[in-house]
Amino acid sequence: MDPKDIKKEYTNGEITVVWQSGKCTHSGNCVRNNPEVFQPKNNPWVKMENSSTEKIIETVNKCPSGALTYYKNK
Repeated sequence: MDPKDIKKEYTNGEITVVWQSGKCTHSGNCVRNNPEVFQPKNNPWVKMENSSTEKIIETVNKCPSGALTYYKNK
């Protein structure tokens, strides 16, 4: 698999955040806006349990490249 096409999903039960490596421009908005959740030096780098769903949605919506998206779980 091309490393540019990695797609990972992280969930907290309410929502699922989708990260697409090929779209990521490493702007750092996610880390600056919600460092409790977005920790690029760790694996996994997204810790959904460390913040509220509302704050995670707010952070994902600030991603300029569209690499981070989310959907609501049923």
